[in-house]
Amino acid sequence: MPKVEITVPEHLEMQIAQMVEKGEFLNREEAIEDLLSTGMKAYKTSGPKEEEEGPEFEEESMMGHEDEYVF
Repeated sequence: MPKVEITVPEHLEMQIAQMVEKGEFLNREEAIEDLLSTGMKAYKTSGPKEEEEGPEFEEESMMGHEDEYVF
């Protein structure tokens, strides 16, 4: 599985840590993976916002870079 390094605001890190402490996830990595996956599914369901549709969005997307992610 590819590894991705991200930087998140402190308040998000605290929320993730609380979820792990409450037992909602086994560890930080599982929490981040599950939350990211859920967000991706929600995005696919709702689709891109109107202002993101069009050739400018496609040119700036990660088209052609299957294993590269930029946050």
